[in-house]
Amino acid sequence: MIASPVFAGKRYAVLGLARSGLATVEALVASGAEVTAWDKNEEARATLLSSLSRSDGEGDHPKGGGGAIGTAGPSTALHAVPLPTRFARREDLVTLADPLAIDLAGYDGVVVSPGVPLNTHPIAAKARAADVPIIGDIELFALARSTLAPHKVVGITGTNGKSTTTALVHHILQTAGVPAAMGGNIGLPILAQDPLTPNANGVGVYVLELSSYQLDLTFSLDCDVAVLLNVTPDHLDRYDGLAAYAASKARLFAMQSAGHDAVIAIEDDQAKAIAGRVRSRRFLVSSADVRDQSRWPALQGPHNAQNAAAAVAVARVLGVADAVIAAALESYRALPHRMELVAEKNGVRFVNDSKATNPESTAPALAAFSAVHWIVGGLAKADDLGPCADQLGHVRAAYTIGEAGPMFARLLDGKVPVRESELLVTAVGDAAEAAEPGEVVLLSPACASFDQFRDYEARGDAFRAAVEALA
Repeated sequence: MIASPVFAGKRYAVLGLARSGLATVEALVASGAEVTAWDKNEEARATLLSSLSRSDGEGDHPKGGGGAIGTAGPSTALHAVPLPTRFARREDLVTLADPLAIDLAGYDGVVVSPGVPLNTHPIAAKARAADVPIIGDIELFALARSTLAPHKVVGITGTNGKSTTTALVHHILQTAGVPAAMGGNIGLPILAQDPLTPNANGVGVYVLELSSYQLDLTFSLDCDVAVLLNVTPDHLDRYDGLAAYAASKARLFAMQSAGHDAVIAIEDDQAKAIAGRVRSRRFLVSSADVRDQSRWPALQGPHNAQNAAAAVAVARVLGVADAVIAAALESYRALPHRMELVAEKNGVRFVNDSKATNPESTAPALAAFSAVHWIVGGLAKADDLGPCADQLGHVRAAYTIGEAGPMFARLLDGKVPVRESELLVTAVGDAAEAAEPGEVVLLSPACASFDQFRDYEARGDAFRAAVEALA
């Protein structure tokens, strides 16, 4: 994990104990900080205690005194558990207590999960009244950078394409033999990862996918290369309009030193406006920069042309040779749930694009194939087809699912054949029955998943299972 002496002796409250929250608690305690931790979910609190009370006979750990986990604030059935020395370098306490129920005066920060809606959650006013900053795990990483081995940071944001571009940059660097770690809004939390060891050239690269929620909680991340892919309407329940959402994305560049580099795809008005205000060295890219994607099996469609253009620009800024970049583009394999080919049966390809949770991310997926049986629906983020309307010439038929199924059936009626399948497993069967060899059954829902699934990953896994069950 990434632990740093900059946190020694400081006090933090951690609200939210999912993966990043757990990693944050462990990293802070290993750094010698005092931590108050809380999650309203009792199972999450129990997971923290289990994590911290694992036998310290596993592997190496610092020697020193133990501590205890106490409880405070709202009552809890959890009991005090010894704090293993593998997570502590001195006598520290990890206390289970709701930050809303304690005095925050004297704390150095409240570390919240990106999922905590600061526009409505009372912790915002509570911390402000105590003059305590609200931060996230990315800010802790930024604060710890001065104690890490020489490295660079690439920060990647945008409404769509962040994960693919982050994974692609990471893959290019690995292909080039550059030590690289991938984290942020993707994969293992950055604080849970081992610090990079520089190569012979004396540098490693942390590649971070950064959501607007994470950027809202970050104040000192000076990226060596900052990347903006696009800005389209999304998450507007957390922001006062599109301009406020775009301003959140723009903060990535506001934190940069003037001598660092900015890669910006200028294919929408908001991204163009941000590019005009950036003080860093600018590299402006677009999908038009990519002439031929035929040798990149996992990077098809105009959206992946934009992703590739941005990743190539980043790699060149970091000094990777064009020949290495070309080889990496060919060998890259799609992330799960992002234009992922899960099977081909009877000449029909089944593609899982469950990560496409808004029309702006689904439209390029429709454009990537000439004959699509489109599975669409879920928890709607918009009340129209948006840019998907321009790609209906590629759609042989649509199969609607979930809460928004009736809305999409109404919007598509008379434009393409529509079947209201309601359930994903039913839609897969309906589409498979209708599809001809050479056509594609595409799950690209243009909606969030929370009406029927835990998250987009669970929805994608259900799609895969339904495809595998086909005769």
